[in-house]
This record gives sequence, structure tokens and C-alpha cells, in this order.
Amino acid sequence: MKAIQMEQYGSPDVLKLVTVEKPQIGERDVLIRVKAIGVNYADAARREGKYVIPTELPFIPGAEIAGEIVEVGEKVQRFNPGMRVVSLIESQGYAEYAVAPEAGLALVPDNVDFTDAVALPLQGQTAYHVLKTMGRLEKGETVLVHAAAGGVGTLAVQLAKIFGAGKIIATASTDEKLALAKELGADELVNYTEPGWEEKVSELTGGKGVDVALEMVGGEFFQKTLRCLAPFGRLVIFGAASGDQSQFYPGQLMKRNQSVIGFFLPQIMRKPALYQSSFEELLGYIGDGRLKLIIGGVYQLEEAAEVHRMLQGRQTIGKQILVP
Repeated sequence: MKAIQMEQYGSPDVLKLVTVEKPQIGERDVLIRVKAIGVNYADAARREGKYVIPTELPFIPGAEIAGEIVEVGEKVQRFNPGMRVVSLIESQGYAEYAVAPEAGLALVPDNVDFTDAVALPLQGQTAYHVLKTMGRLEKGETVLVHAAAGGVGTLAVQLAKIFGAGKIIATASTDEKLALAKELGADELVNYTEPGWEEKVSELTGGKGVDVALEMVGGEFFQKTLRCLAPFGRLVIFGAASGDQSQFYPGQLMKRNQSVIGFFLPQIMRKPALYQSSFEELLGYIGDGRLKLIIGGVYQLEEAAEVHRMLQGRQTIGKQILVP
């Protein structure tokens, strides 16, 4: 089969189209003929050797896949060949075929495209859990969503509205991206490339600050976001796109009863009931029209390196998809 593989860490150029053997399934796994692959910042972190867990080489990136089951393990009970499914896997998704454990599968309704379905596993679940499970968002609270035109951001803005946020402050790097955030339900807009953006956030809250802030850049961006928190505010970290780790003094949180919370989706997946219920809830929001998927672009598998360049160059809007 064809796959995108890297044999060293580095720039997008290390992603090469290769021919490898089809993967073998275990007794509780299925083999999927991949129809759509989600591209994420985590893939870029893997490529650069900066992911939160070690990445052994050679490596085939890709954690989100949707497609048709072609083979099932002998102990698989709920799925059969021919079924349309979507899954979040550890890696190996940038390929024509991929293996997924039965426990992580969800059925894709016939009226849902694979390119739409694959936008949900990582970014949909992330947006859901950083707001609800980790951020403990309550009705009427103010939420700060960075990169609001990105894959997680477009979903987080909409989910914050669904969950009852009183005010949603969205940040992005261009007027076009801010306009999209507004269309999706953001109440206030801030361009984070402009100096003093954190002061504008404070002004938009009357000096109180935000109750929940979603942060995935790191470095000085984290420090500025922390200054945006209200008393009892929760800052949820779900990435470090800048590559810079942030340092702060825990004691500074005490004065205003604030929290800094880490989020890592694989931990949610270790709680199958929580993972499955949130997946079903997200699919329900799509079904009733409350959640709109923003597909920024669909590209051929061999264009993976270019998609990575655009993603890290902040040239993308919404979800980026690869198709074998």
C-alpha cells in the first residue's frame, strides 16, 4: 500500500510517499480501507520530534481515519466488513489501509461523508472535553477561544454556544478568520497578532477576565492568556504549537483561585464510556444541524508535506483532509 512515512525528524520535507506492506490486525482489531485522513498539529509535533510522547522512527503519522472495514479480528463482535466507520488511532493513518481497535470505532451514517466524519475524532473530542470535562464550563460564563478559525477552534466556538456560554471571545490572525468565528457564534473578536491583545480581552470583560480559556501555543502566549483569567478562572492547555514550554509560579494562582489544567485526549480514550458518550453527543449535534463542520481543504495523500507547511504557516481555515 501507499503511505506517507518519515525516517527522520524535521521540516515537512521529511514526509515521503512510500510503498509498504499492509498492516496486520490483532484479534480485537479491524482493517480499514482509508477514505479520509484528518491532519492535525499533533502530526506536525510528531514530525518535529516534539510530541508529548516519544516518536520512534521510521514513522507513519495520522491519528484520524474514516473508511470501510475490509477485515475484522476473530474476537471483534460489533463490526463487520463493509461497515462505514471513523476512528481515532495512535498513528499510521497517512496510508491506504490502517488498523483500528474495535473499542475506538464509531459508525458513520450513510448520509455523512467520510471527509465530514473524520473531522470529529480528535478535534471534535478535544473541543468538547477542553470545554466541558476539563474547563467545567457553566452556563453564562465567558470563554476565550484562540485560533478560532482552526480545526479545534471552529468547533469550540460552536460547542461553547451549545453549552450555554454567556460570552465567547474569539481570537485569530486575520480579518477573514475572525469573520468566520463571528459567523459561527463568537460574540467578540480579537486579532492576536496585534500588540496588547490580552489587554483588549480584559476590556471586553469589563476588567473581570474570562472564566475558561483554551490555550495551545505555549511560551509568552500562555503567559498572556493566563493574565486574561478571571477569579476562579480555568486555563486549559491542550498543545504547545510554538514549541516553547511555559514556566510560571503556581503560587500566583492562589490570589485569584485560578486553575491551569492539562488535557491529553488519549487519557479520555482510556475511559471508554466517556469517550463513546461524547462521540455520540457530537454526532447528534451534527445530525440536528447545531454543529457545522468547516472543511478547509481536501488534498491527495502525496500532498501531505504541503498541507503541513500551510498548517504551521497559519494559512489554513477549518479542518484539513487527506485522501489516499
